Order: sequence, then structure tokens, then C-alpha cells
Amino acid sequence: MKITRLGWTAYAVAIATLVVDQISKVWILGLLGREQGSSLPLLGPLHLTMVHNYGMSFGLLRGTDWGRWLLTGFSIVVVIGLAFWARRGRKLLPALGVGMIIGGAIGNNLIDRVLYGYVVDFIDVSRLHFPWVFNVADSGISIGVALLLLDSFLSEESKLSHQTE
Repeated sequence: MKITRLGWTAYAVAIATLVVDQISKVWILGLLGREQGSSLPLLGPLHLTMVHNYGMSFGLLRGTDWGRWLLTGFSIVVVIGLAFWARRGRKLLPALGVGMIIGGAIGNNLIDRVLYGYVVDFIDVSRLHFPWVFNVADSGISIGVALLLLDSFLSEESKLSHQTE
């Protein structure tokens, strides 16, 4: 099957998300080093804090080497599946969302886990009562999922409005 224009858009967004994520991690490692917990105030409640995330969301599978490779393998399967789905993209929001998820998954769960054995997290807004430290890839995945949900909601709204006319 031929790749649509929006499929190429999804791939470009994936690459952009991945590049920004990896550049930010190289920068933060140069700035803070690899010492767990080292922190630097940046602007108001925003701090840069080095956190080694060995698990997945909320620390699940933390501390197990098999968990690291399980997450890596699962990410490969997800990225391949999303890449095939993106090929036939026909709507902008899902193309952007899938691209961000692909880029974030490659950055966090493939590159970081293989290179470092953990995900490099450093964006710390805990002073705003958000307890997790995260990174650009996490943001890409979260925004990507939000865009997919928004598209689903808008599509459902459109179907409902056409049915009532």
C-alpha cells in the first residue's frame, strides 16, 4: 500500500519528536551529569532534575533487567504497528498524534533503555504538585494520545450531528 501524504507527515513528526527528545537529553546530561537527583532551578516552579526511570509509568517493572528488555521489545512492536497504521493516514490530528507517539516511544523505550538502561527524565514541575519528573518523549506520547482522543471525540460528534439532521 502506498504511503499517504499524511502518513509522511506522521513520520516527519515522529522524527522531529525523536530528535528534540534526544537533543534535550544530550544537553541535560551535559548540564547535570548522570547523578540521580542533581537539580537546577530554571524558571519559577520549573526545575531540571536528573531522574533515572528504570520502570515504566508510575515505576512499574522497576529494578528488573528483564523488565527493561520487555519494555524495549513491547515498544518495538508498538512502533511497528503504529508505523503501519500511519501509512494510510487520512486525517491530520491522528497523523500528528501517531507521529508524536512513535517518536516518543523510540526516544524513551528504545534509545534510552538500550543506551543507558533507564529513561532519562528531567522536567520537574513538582512544585506545582505534579509528582512525576518527565521528558520530551513523555510529553510527545501524552500529547499524541490526547490528539487521538480529540480526533475520536470530534469524529463521534460529527457522526452524531449528521444523524440528527
